[in-house]
Amino acid sequence: MAEKAKKSSKLTPTRAENFPEWYQAVVKAADLAEMKHVRGCMVIRPWGLGMWEQIRRRFDEVIGELGVENVYFPLFIPLSYIQKEADHVAGFAKEMAVVTHHRLELDEAGQLVPAAPLNEPVVVRPTSETIIGESMKGWIDSYRDLPMLLNQWANVVRWEMRPRVFLRTTEFLWQEGHTAHETEAGALAESLQMHEVYRELAATWLAIPVIPGEKPASERFPGAERSFTIEAMMQDGKAVQAGTSHFLGQNFAKSADIAFSDRDGGRSLVWTTSWGISTRLVGAVVMVHGDDDGLRVPPLVAPSQVVLVPIARGGEDDARVLEACREMKRELETRSMKPGVTLRVRVDARDRRSVDRRWEWVRKGAPVVIEVGARDLDQGTVSAIRRDDLENRVEISIGDLSAALPALLEDIQASLLAQATTDLERRIRYDVVDLAGFEAHFEEPDAAFVVAPWCSSPECETVAADRWSVSIRCIPFDRAGEAGPCVICGVAGESAVWGRSY
Repeated sequence: MAEKAKKSSKLTPTRAENFPEWYQAVVKAADLAEMKHVRGCMVIRPWGLGMWEQIRRRFDEVIGELGVENVYFPLFIPLSYIQKEADHVAGFAKEMAVVTHHRLELDEAGQLVPAAPLNEPVVVRPTSETIIGESMKGWIDSYRDLPMLLNQWANVVRWEMRPRVFLRTTEFLWQEGHTAHETEAGALAESLQMHEVYRELAATWLAIPVIPGEKPASERFPGAERSFTIEAMMQDGKAVQAGTSHFLGQNFAKSADIAFSDRDGGRSLVWTTSWGISTRLVGAVVMVHGDDDGLRVPPLVAPSQVVLVPIARGGEDDARVLEACREMKRELETRSMKPGVTLRVRVDARDRRSVDRRWEWVRKGAPVVIEVGARDLDQGTVSAIRRDDLENRVEISIGDLSAALPALLEDIQASLLAQATTDLERRIRYDVVDLAGFEAHFEEPDAAFVVAPWCSSPECETVAADRWSVSIRCIPFDRAGEAGPCVICGVAGESAVWGRSY
């Protein structure tokens, strides 16, 4: 039998002691990323990037089935393109990084200084509606060219004033979908379809329950007519905007003159959408599922779902144990957790104590960790650590391992979703009905969401923002049509989700 698990050392501080610092400690302990080299920029390490790659792989499969094709556009956007869309500029102007020179020269003091100004400055991509619109204009001629469904995997730059690793960084990775349609109804249907794709991805793959809804006008994407969001609640009660889909109407089509020959022989402007998710989702996984021992990664997005740790004693059995682990890996990798998801297995045979390797993978959040020693091979049974339940090991016959682990991983995936769902449902407040109750709730530092009516007045939004740093996260779909007195001013309004956010 493998040596019994010892209780791991808790991270310092714990979630209860200081949630923001706990988050930073988990990111470091799990080797996800580090802020380094350039202010607000990340170095994403293999485990963190591996999580993003699993998200990317799944999302690519889904949008491919929906007919979306991947493209790539330049990192630099001419300033003249941005200028065409005034509303869009207003939303991003303060965050844009601008390149004005194309050469460095040594000055008299031997310092490198910018030289040779560009004829036209270029903006480092904050988002790509303008440049993609300029290309669509040349690619779309007739209604037969529609719909045009494009997606780009890229990095973007927004000069973030208060960076936080994964959640708000100057440079981050994302996908941005851009589509053009013949009709308003077609574009709106696309926006809502992608909104549902994001909801399903968050719940099914990331094990994160979300609240789907529509953003108020104050929170819309710059230039959009409607913005749809999925809002996730972190363990400290704050929101993370986990994915957004935007119905852009004809705003960008007008600025870029994206027109087509319609079915009546005339010329019409297209209707466009854009939608995106980013590496912010990795931060959301940490904040939703992490515990005081480190990260817990849902199996469907874990870079390695099962980690085998051979126990080396420095004797003749070591080679036998290592080869047995490799054979287990080969066998397990023939099995699938669900269709298309072959098990991802790692053998960690590094020259370190097995207990150190074990707890390293616990901190990283590997869903299942199995130590294998000579006695385990002789007895024909191994003991598996479930990352969602460190208190209880699972005894599995070696002969049954390949049959048992897919179901075990499915159970861990479901367990993490159930825990997060219970936390969300337990903490949302529906009983806050007036300003006094609203104030009492949000005076608490870890106050979670409030679902209460809003009169649609920007003034009431400003009161909540100025006094308690609270914003309207969305108008939730599941409470459409509900009405009541605004929780701020008492005037009749519709239900909204109020909360603090990252």
